Amino acid sequence: MTNVKPLFTPLTVKTTTLRNRIVMPPMVQVRDIVSPEGIAWYARRAQGGVALVIVEATGVNRFGDDLTVKTLKPLVDAVHDAGALIAVQLFPVSFGRSVTPAGLDADEIDAIIADYRTATRICADAGFDGVEPHGAHGYLINRFFSPMQNRRTDGWNGDLKARMRFALTIVNTIRPTCDDGGMLLLYRHTPVGKGYGIEESLVLAQALVDAGVDVLDLSPSSVDAPGDRAAPFMGLGVPCIAVGNLDVVERALEVRNAGRADLVAIGRGLIADPDWPIKVQTGRFDDIVKCIKCDVKCFGNLRKRIPVECTQWA
Repeated sequence: MTNVKPLFTPLTVKTTTLRNRIVMPPMVQVRDIVSPEGIAWYARRAQGGVALVIVEATGVNRFGDDLTVKTLKPLVDAVHDAGALIAVQLFPVSFGRSVTPAGLDADEIDAIIADYRTATRICADAGFDGVEPHGAHGYLINRFFSPMQNRRTDGWNGDLKARMRFALTIVNTIRPTCDDGGMLLLYRHTPVGKGYGIEESLVLAQALVDAGVDVLDLSPSSVDAPGDRAAPFMGLGVPCIAVGNLDVVERALEVRNAGRADLVAIGRGLIADPDWPIKVQTGRFDDIVKCIKCDVKCFGNLRKRIPVECTQWA
């Protein structure tokens, strides 16, 4: 019998307890997150046994417009009723819009930071358990950090401290609201990117933790070992999330048993089978509907801007 207990021990972060170590990472699924279909999508993954659902990257400019306490509360309640916690990944601009640091003027930067404050307040009032600024994968916040992508000529670029400024300003802006609302503050970062490596990422991560980040979400792993790029961040005093083909049970267990991360994120595996956590916990490995990495109806549908599905669904 495979010992799966390392995936199913609770974890308390500040005053918040996750029921196990399994996270649903933010994945755009082309369903309005506050529509009946979107709510059902996230609630179903919560019913499958994950500890934390992170709602897909959502533009902060939407909050106060179509995303309000009233429209978001049914989503929060549905996930809570299924036994999971819920956070939302906050994206600095409309998702899908490509923006460079040099393409923003000072007023636009100020507006994004103000939108983060508004979005966080609405999330707190709607009952979310956390928010996560998206600072990874070559998107805008990550571009400010990258010396190859940040072409500004002012105080938002220069040395490492200047390149960290945008991320830290966002975190410092929303931290008080997270505290007031009892929410966790997560931050997603890519440890190795254009023009920077683990060493500079560790400096950023330590500054983020010092500013009040509660959980570091490190994405992705390398091809060498599951969770390897999360491992260097485990000494910073906050829990770390690892991601990268961890729907293979042995890989997820290796992350935990080797101490490379506190939490494992299961992405496409939860698209294929929302009951992945329950089946693993009860030893029904052979019953898992496995993602075969075909990318036909997940990434394929995403490119077509139609709802994400899976070729392995019966």
